[in-house]
Amino acid sequence: MLKKKITPQEVAIVKKDFETSRNVVIVCHTSPDGDAIGSSLGLYEYMKRKGKQVTVIVPNYFPDFLHWMKDADKIVRFDWQKTASYTALKMADLICCLDFNDMRRIDDLGVAVMRMRCKRLLIDHHLDPNRQQFGHIISHPEMSSTSELLFRLLDAMGELNSLTFAGAEDIYAGMATDTGFFSFNSNDPDIFLIISELLRRGIDKDKINRNIQNNYSPDRLRLIGYVLYEKLQVFPELHASLFAIKKEELTQFHYLKGDMEGIVNMPLQIKGHKLSICLREDTERPLIRVSTRSVDDFPCNEFCTEFFNGGGHKNAAGGTLECTMEEAIDIAMKGLETWHDRLADVPSKEEDKKDAKEATTMESVTGIEDDKKEDKSEETKEK
Repeated sequence: MLKKKITPQEVAIVKKDFETSRNVVIVCHTSPDGDAIGSSLGLYEYMKRKGKQVTVIVPNYFPDFLHWMKDADKIVRFDWQKTASYTALKMADLICCLDFNDMRRIDDLGVAVMRMRCKRLLIDHHLDPNRQQFGHIISHPEMSSTSELLFRLLDAMGELNSLTFAGAEDIYAGMATDTGFFSFNSNDPDIFLIISELLRRGIDKDKINRNIQNNYSPDRLRLIGYVLYEKLQVFPELHASLFAIKKEELTQFHYLKGDMEGIVNMPLQIKGHKLSICLREDTERPLIRVSTRSVDDFPCNEFCTEFFNGGGHKNAAGGTLECTMEEAIDIAMKGLETWHDRLADVPSKEEDKKDAKEATTMESVTGIEDDKKEDKSEETKEK
């Protein structure tokens, strides 16, 4: 039995939006990841099952390792298929916005969406949604992924029977990729109850994991080796690392979108590591894409907000910089310097006070012991 996190008011909103809509468009963020595609196709499957006319539009290319999903070939790319995109948007009476919290996250597609006069429903798990841009907002940052949120919505609406096998695969893929295959942000026991339910519907989680993780080219492995051997800078005293890779270096390894997936997590395998930073020059636009990962209580979302015009989740966040790679590295180094006390093993003020108090106590005890020894020595001399 899942804990009830979706309120009755939210259920009523979503039910009404779904029931009163005939033509539905689903959009997700730029450079879609597993959760964006998984939740979008999962909702697509549900809407098709309910007899809706549905189109999924993404701002740009999504990684090859997600193309195995059913109906991934039906996804419309806004950057390449403008006519088809605008046709679907103009016909829509509901636009479902998944896995992003601000129209700026979907670039030019966001401008097009904002021009439409139909209903806009946000379903997302990122912090601080822009409440002026959406008619209805279902936002739960405490959840591991938008795919988890979608499953909970279907469950709360009593619609799990309408979840198809392909939809179950989509939701599992989204949850798995947004938690590093359940290695972070996944301590809620409900997550594994959801996985159990998806398994009961016949999904092969091992096969899905292989489809995502073992679907790369030899060049991807060579790129990983190059990054870890040639580019990785480790700062042991800060328990942090940084690597920066330029467009020409990516070209050298015949880079395809998705080839950098997961590399930012690898430095966290270093014992005691707290923060990993990846700076990557975009292959299409003049900007630097930033990815960060952290462990335990280090808030890399706050770190990204302060230095990289970004944000995200506590242990997985990112941002962008419109500057040269050299300037981006300088900004990252400034960030590490600014957050030195949060990263390094620096004792807190309370610990300093405690140590000082203990030292004073020890000095007092030692002084008393010394006085006793002197008194005893004097007694011995007198005798």
